[in-house]
Amino acid sequence: MSFKPFFDLEEITGIKERRVHDQREESFEDSFVLATRAAEDALKRSRYKAEDLDVIISGSIVRYKGGYRHYWEPSFALFLKRHLGARAAQYFDVSNACAGMMSGIFLLDRMIKAGVVKNGLVVSGECITPIADTAVREICEPFDSQFGSLTVGDAGVAVILDDQGSDADRIERLELMTSSDYSRLCIGMPSDKTVGPALYTNNAEMHKEDRLHLWPTFMQDLLNKDGTTFAAEGYDYIIHHQVSSKFIQKVQKHSGKVFEAPMPKSLAAVEHYGNTASTSHFVVLYEHLKQKAIEKGAKVLLVPAASGIVTGCLSATISSLEV
Repeated sequence: MSFKPFFDLEEITGIKERRVHDQREESFEDSFVLATRAAEDALKRSRYKAEDLDVIISGSIVRYKGGYRHYWEPSFALFLKRHLGARAAQYFDVSNACAGMMSGIFLLDRMIKAGVVKNGLVVSGECITPIADTAVREICEPFDSQFGSLTVGDAGVAVILDDQGSDADRIERLELMTSSDYSRLCIGMPSDKTVGPALYTNNAEMHKEDRLHLWPTFMQDLLNKDGTTFAAEGYDYIIHHQVSSKFIQKVQKHSGKVFEAPMPKSLAAVEHYGNTASTSHFVVLYEHLKQKAIEKGAKVLLVPAASGIVTGCLSATISSLEV
């Protein structure tokens, strides 16, 4: 029996495919597996061994380990510390929706600048496609609040920061802001209809002009305080949260009007990976570095957009392009 959906997901979102974790019993990829593989790969490509790490920060939204068993405690970062053999590392988790990785990097950046640590690992494993399974079971109308769940994909990413920065590879600006008035617009919780996790989003409210105005206004104010402008910063590329290709285009257009300046080239991977939650910006960055699509010394601006609502910026110059 065939079933024809009452909407075209690819036409609406621009997403052609997405990655789904291995669900075979002998090779099951839960959040912990995705996170550990990313962390191991990051360490392999860095100057550090696990025992050299001063701190491990986990920014995953979903913390599945041993299948679909969700852990609040012990800390997911503690599991990672023990698995990696990072005996000397401090550890803690950060919960900040799709800004989890960015929040972890923010905290590590401040810890390094304060002299508390010299280096650290920020990692996230997002095994979030179970919310898509719930949505498929339950959606019964075109404007269902679980529509966004159909766009998600699974991924793991890890970033290592240290105090050995130079002008060639550095973070120039890293700030975050939360507008809690919008927290009700996107909520993850157990389904209220069937057994399973679910995500409920008020898409109509999320995409209104005042919501789109949050980031460029925040960025404009931040740059004004520093006595500069968006155009003067000379960003080569911008990476938005990978909600959908049409959403990214909409944000780009609106922000250009606010800044009264041309927007930098937008890098994206949403077409082939979907929305991978807290890992999305770094999936995009990794893919474009791997494709050698970013030139040495490029200035890249990462813009978070998370439930809460969290916005902000991470501006970095990148010259070490090997992945």
